[in-house]
Amino acid sequence: MDKPEPRIIEIESFSDPQLDVYARLTETQLRSGHNIPDPLFIAESPNVIDRALDAGYEPVSLLMERKHIDRQAKGIIERCEGIPVYTSSLDVLTKLTGFPLTRGVLCAMRRRKLPSADEVCRDASRIAVLENVVNPTNIGAIFRSAAALGIDAVLLTPACCDPLYRRAVRVSMGTVFQIPWAYLCDEVSDWPHPGLEIISGAGFSTAAMALSEDSVSITDPNLMAEEKLAIILGTEGDGLSESTIAECDYTVKIPMAHGVDSLNVAAASAVAFWQLGRH
Repeated sequence: MDKPEPRIIEIESFSDPQLDVYARLTETQLRSGHNIPDPLFIAESPNVIDRALDAGYEPVSLLMERKHIDRQAKGIIERCEGIPVYTSSLDVLTKLTGFPLTRGVLCAMRRRKLPSADEVCRDASRIAVLENVVNPTNIGAIFRSAAALGIDAVLLTPACCDPLYRRAVRVSMGTVFQIPWAYLCDEVSDWPHPGLEIISGAGFSTAAMALSEDSVSITDPNLMAEEKLAIILGTEGDGLSESTIAECDYTVKIPMAHGVDSLNVAAASAVAFWQLGRH
C-alpha cells in the first residue's frame, strides 16, 4: 500500500488559525491546551523531532522552510504521514515565528500524561532532583548531562520550568525524550515535605549540592558507595533552600580553585553526574 502524499500547505496569511501554535500561543497556553484540542509542545530541528518520534510522541503539524521539504526534513515528513506541512520562505517564517529558524523545521506535538515520581524511580539507582530551577536553558543543559553521564531519571519540584518548553527541548538536544522524568509533587507547598519523603520512601539517600561547614567532597567514598542516590540541585542564584539542605543525608561540595565559590547549576550538574552517576 502506497504511503499518503504529504499535505504541503503554502503559507499565504499570518492570520491562519492553524498557525497559532507556532506564531501566537505562548508556552503556557500550549501546555494548558488553550483554544486547541490537546496540550502541545514544539520540537525544533530534525534531530530533536526524530528523538521525540522515537519516544512515541504524536506529531500534529510541521512548519519549515520550503527548501527543507526535499532535504533535511524529508525523513521527518515520511515519518509524519498525513499531517499538514506548513511552508514558506525563510524571511516569511522569521516574521511569523518572531525569530530565525536556525534549524529550519518545527513540529507541534501532543503532550503525554506524565508518569508518577514512584514510576520513574522504580528501576533507578541514580536520580537528579531539581529544586525550583526556572531557566529553560539550564533545564535543557541538565537533561543533556543527565542523559550523557549515567543518571536514570529526573524529578522536578512544581516551581521548575517545564522541560518541554521549546528552548529547554532545543538545548537538551531532545534528551528530554530519552530520560524518564516527573514532577515530584503537585503543589509548591509540597516541597520539601512530603517531597523528600517520596524520595526516601523509594530507597534513595539524598545528597544536597551546596556549600556549608559540614559539606563532604563529591569524591567522598561513603557517598559514592550509596546503592541508590538522589542528587539534589537548587535554583539559579540562591541555590538550595536551607530547609532542603538540613533534611538531606549528605551536603556535597565540588572542590573549587582560584577563589571561585560556586558553579552555574547546569555546570554543577555535569560535574556531579560525572562523579556520582557512574554505577
